Amino acid sequence: MLADKVVFLTGGADGIGWECALAYAKAGATVCIADINPGGENRINLLQGEKHLFIKCDVSFEDDVKLAIETVIKTFGRLDIVHNNAGIVNPSKPLHTTTNQEWESLMNINLKSILFTTRYALDHLAASEGNILNTSSLVGSIGQDNHAAYVATKGAVNALTKAMALDYAKLKVRVNAVAPAAIKTPALDAWSQQQPNVSEIKNYLNKLQPLGAMPAGDVIADACVFLVSDAARFITGCILTVSGGAELGYKILV
Repeated sequence: MLADKVVFLTGGADGIGWECALAYAKAGATVCIADINPGGENRINLLQGEKHLFIKCDVSFEDDVKLAIETVIKTFGRLDIVHNNAGIVNPSKPLHTTTNQEWESLMNINLKSILFTTRYALDHLAASEGNILNTSSLVGSIGQDNHAAYVATKGAVNALTKAMALDYAKLKVRVNAVAPAAIKTPALDAWSQQQPNVSEIKNYLNKLQPLGAMPAGDVIADACVFLVSDAARFITGCILTVSGGAELGYKILV
């Protein structure tokens, strides 16, 4: 589905990002992972295909993002897909107890990074009639207690996705987002440890989705492959919820 496509994937060294890297490579793409975690360099060789790329990059720094995209173009000569997946979930607290530093970190990594990747990738995406995919979250639509700043970033990602889709349609550049619910990732494990009822949280998360227990990130990756592929060529401005029905109706969580 993605043969000969070059993908720039932020936050691809673990969690949902790594599952997406595996799925993109399996679908035939060349995957360029941009991540602050240097361990991604060792994992890049696990991807299917002849040649992939790891770039150490802090997406909250504009110069890092600029250099990373320049490296992709210099190495492969084109760019077809940007997947803005990098994100943090901390802190788990209400708004009034969120510090300025915590707020700024969330906004810079989860939201401002999309500004940077778009600023330096858009011309290349226009040339290839490529597309942008943003990793959002179900909580960006329905909210979540004790997580105000994170929810704010994901609500903003949803709105930004729609605005970008309108702005770049004339360039034939599609922009969509994927919105997971509870997915087994290191980030969710860390979040769980911050909750007051740590012993009960795993059971709660496993019962959150009517379709079954909390899945791994491959279910998100499969949806992402579709959204960035030509099979979704007439889809833009979509916030695709991949949640197992977690947002549907009243449920008795016992």
